[in-house]
This record gives sequence, structure tokens and C-alpha cells, in this order.
Amino acid sequence: MSGVAWLALAFVAGLVLLVLGGEWLVRGASRLAARLGVPSLVIGLTVVAFGTSAPELAVTVGAAVSGGPAADLALGNVVGSNIFNVLFILGISALVTPLAVNLRMVRLEVPVMIAVSVLCLVLIANGHVGRAEGLLLVAGLVAYTVFTLVQSRAAASADDAAPTGTGAVWRQLLLIVGGLVVLVVGSRLLLHGAVGAARLIGVSETVIGLTIVAAGTSLPELTTSVLAGLRGERDIAVGNVVGSNIFNILGVLGLAAVIAPAGVIAPPAVIAFDGWVMLAVAALCLPVFFTGYRIERWEGGLFLLYYLAYSAWLILDATGHDALPAFSGVMLWGVLPLTVLTLVVSLRRRSTG
Repeated sequence: MSGVAWLALAFVAGLVLLVLGGEWLVRGASRLAARLGVPSLVIGLTVVAFGTSAPELAVTVGAAVSGGPAADLALGNVVGSNIFNVLFILGISALVTPLAVNLRMVRLEVPVMIAVSVLCLVLIANGHVGRAEGLLLVAGLVAYTVFTLVQSRAAASADDAAPTGTGAVWRQLLLIVGGLVVLVVGSRLLLHGAVGAARLIGVSETVIGLTIVAAGTSLPELTTSVLAGLRGERDIAVGNVVGSNIFNILGVLGLAAVIAPAGVIAPPAVIAFDGWVMLAVAALCLPVFFTGYRIERWEGGLFLLYYLAYSAWLILDATGHDALPAFSGVMLWGVLPLTVLTLVVSLRRRSTG
């Protein structure tokens, strides 16, 4: 079998495994939530979000430990994955079916996501995330997880919530673990096929790292959120994305900085541009989520359009294309102000409606 055929087979097999693993994970997580009397949102923010970030953890830690040119990939993968999670995954999920947003998400989780994004920018400002800073991030993840679980138990007690699911807990845990394993294997196969095909057609390593790697490690989140939305588990769909972004900074970046002997290197481009895009994308969630506590299809389309524009900017910048200044000007002075105006009008209509 030729190399091209192997790449095509890996791509298709990875896609099949992603769908299968995502189905198992969503089914197991939703049933476990019902069985234990825990809100689906909490399961999405913790078990599902942390599990689907396994590829980011593997790639980031591996890149940081390996050193050399590959070390630049570590932070870029975290930042790129967070941008992809919000703009592409929520965009696609909302286009498939409008997503309801839990009130707690607006009051707590999105502000936490914005806060950890700001913390990330502060820590990378000197070009390096050391072991002590990594321990700080990991401690933040532990504190956030404990707080989330305690809050969910208190809310359940106040509402006199009782377990309503059927079936043994171990079966749901088996579905979750099995789904996570299949998701990781599927994402690796799909990523291998996509990267191999890109190299065959002459796409540079720089562009591959900026786009395919960050998107590829987020494929479990994409599959899980889309399937969760289709199955009506919309708290899991949104919670998975926000929880994954929090975990990527506190857990993935934190563990990489702790494990890697030299910590995590912050490339200048990430400090100057991509990190700020990550923060802007996190902040954009607040007005979008607040307008009716839903992500409508048109808002999902707006998110997707922004991701395509961001990817186009990366490619133009990596290749030194002459169209980059004009493209940047259109985005800065045309698309961004129009988006702000649209969100303000939408918010006013819904607040007076």
C-alpha cells in the first residue's frame, strides 16, 4: 500500500474512532451525572473537559521536554487550542444546533476562563514559564476543581436533588474511560493523516504547527461538543469547551512547566499576538453568552468566520505574503467594529424584549 493510501486510511480510521469515542464519552458522562445527581454542566466542566484535553497534555508536555525547536510548539499548542475551542468548536456546534448557556457559566466559568487567560499573559511576558509558576497553575486547577465539586454538591443538597439514573456506576465510568481512550487514539490517527498529507503537498512545517497541530489536538473536544449538542446535552457541549480552556492553561501548561527541566519557552509571536487573541476570544464569550443565555446559529457562524480569518492571518504571516497589511487593516477597522456593534444591538434588543 502506498504512503498516500496509508495516510488516507489513517485519516478515515481516526474520524470513525473520534465519532465512536465521542458518543461513548457523552453517553457515559450524561448517565453518570444522572446516576449521581450531579449536574451535567459540572461533568462537562470537569470529567469531560479534562479528559478531552489529553491530546493537548501529551503534545505540550512532550514538546516542552524534548527541547530544541520543538519546544516552541508547547505554548503555541495551548494558546492555539484555546482559540480553536471557542471559535471553531462552539461555532460549529452552534451552527448544528443553537446552544443553551447555563447562568452559572456567565457568572463564574467564563470569568474564570478570562482570568486564567490574563494570568497566562502575565506569566509568559518574560518569555518563560518556570517550575514555580507551573506549580502555581496546577494549584489553581486543584482549587478550581474542588470549588466546582463542592458548589455542585451544595446546589444539589439545596434543591434536594436525588440520583435519577439507572445502571451501575462502573458501567458509566467504563464508557467514559473507553471513550477517552478511543478519542485520543482517533485524534492521533487523524492528525497523522492530516499532517502527512500537508507535507506531501508542500505545506511548510510552520503553517502545520500553527494550524493543524492545535486544531488536531482539539478534535476530541470538537467531536464531544457536537455530539453532545445533537443528543440534547447542551450543558456538556458548552461546559466541555470552557472547562477545556481552563484546564489547558492551569493543567496542561502548568504540568508542562513543572515536568520540563527548562520550563516552557514563550515564543515572541505568542507573547505579542496569539496570546492576546486568546484573551480577546475568551472575553468575547461573555457578551455572546449573556445575550439570551444562548449561542444562536448566527453567533456560531460569526465565531467560525473569525477562526477562518485568524487562520488566514497566520498563513499570510508565516509565508510573508504581501496581502497581510491590507488583510490586517480590514479585520481591525472593518470586521471587529462591526462585530461589536452587532453584539451591542443584539444585547439591547434582548434586554428590552
